[in-house]
Parts: sequence; C-alpha cells; structure tokens
Amino acid sequence: MTTHQERTYRSAASDAGLTAFQIAVKETDLLIHARTDLSAAARELILRCRGYLERYIADHPDFARTLSPWKVDPWAPAIVQEMIEAGRKAGVGPMAAVAGAVAEYVGRGLLAYSDAVSVENGGDLFIRKAGAVTVGIFAGNSPLSLKVGVRLLPGNDPVAVCTSSGTVGHSLSRGRSDAACVVSLSASLADAVATATGNLIQSRGDIGSAIDFARAVDGVSGVVVIARDRIGAWGELEIVPLKGKKG
Repeated sequence: MTTHQERTYRSAASDAGLTAFQIAVKETDLLIHARTDLSAAARELILRCRGYLERYIADHPDFARTLSPWKVDPWAPAIVQEMIEAGRKAGVGPMAAVAGAVAEYVGRGLLAYSDAVSVENGGDLFIRKAGAVTVGIFAGNSPLSLKVGVRLLPGNDPVAVCTSSGTVGHSLSRGRSDAACVVSLSASLADAVATATGNLIQSRGDIGSAIDFARAVDGVSGVVVIARDRIGAWGELEIVPLKGKKG
C-alpha cells in the first residue's frame, strides 16, 4: 500500500453544498464530500476493500512489489482485477492503480447514500456530481501549481481524475513531471496511466510525447501534464484559472 503523508493541498479543497469528512484506516487516508457525513459507511467500505487487497497480497507477495504488468487472474477479487487490467493497459505494475481503485470502490459504495460524492485519495479523485466540475492541479513547486484547474462536464456518469508526480510526495515515479493528470471513467485506469505518463517526463521537452502516450490508451478521455512552467493538455476537458489565483 502507500505510506501516510501530510496532505497540505487539502486546505484548498472545497465543494459547495456538500459535507466534508476525512477517514483514515492504516495507510488509507481519504477526504470525502457527500450530502451528509457518511463516516461510518466510508470506514466499512475502506476496511472491506483493504481486506480484499491485503488477502491477495498475502497470497501473492510479488503483486505489491512488481513494476511490470501482472498476469490476468480471473479468480482475484473484482478490485484486484481492475488494478491488473489498468496496469496492463498502462504498462505498469498493478499497485500503480491502488489509490484510484480504493477511491472508486469507496465512492461507488457511498452513492447508495448520497447522489453527489467525491473521494480524494492522495491526489486521486472519484467524482459523481451533476453539472460542471473543476479540479485544481497541485504541482508542487511549479509556478502553475494550484493556479490552474481541469473543468469537466461528466454528465450523469462518475468520473476519475488522477495525478502522478515525480517531484511531489512518496509515490514511485521514474520521471520528473510536476503533475501528470489523467481523466477517465475508471479511477484505476486513470491512476495507472498517470503513473506511466509521468514516467516519460524528464524535461519540459517530453510533454508532447507523454500526452501522445496517454491519449492512445483506450479509456482515457483527457490528460494534462505540467513540467516546471510548461503545461500541455488533450481531451474532453478545459484548462481554467482557479478562482482567486493569479499567475
């Protein structure tokens, strides 16, 4: 799983009309917005999905360590199968999809109690909300960090926005992107492709080729890459300045 870290970017997170609450179970630390405080239900969902993952890893220790795609396993729990498929599409290990997978598992479970839900897990978001949605991009020391956001019109379908960084946080990345942000209907896929896209960035000159990689993955609907003071984007999204942010 992932190590816990202080998530200072959460001070900028808000969702008008929804109740915010935070749930932490072992390494899993989620910021959730819903119609009401659903802490008890969220905790049960976290424990359930962690149980599936922990039991599978206990039986297959290399699953948690490999940086290569994992073999298809039709007997694995559904959340594990989603991570395997995402890793295979992106060309990375299945654990590259774990934060997104957990966010989506909990978010979909909470839709039974609230028609509007967002779940953030280490910068990876699962969102179900009517109307336009704007997600700010945290990019560490880049001058563009939290100055721009991704505006989406997801309609009635939940959507995932997942971000990987080679300069922020403890997640493993072979690249030097400040933010590689991927949009998909699948949070597992968005997370895995964000990792793979970020791996391709060593300098600002790699932005174009990294975007070309992400857009070629079936199931990806948008991508944004930030490297220092440069930004590139493609897909069904709009890059907008964040309200109250200048630059």
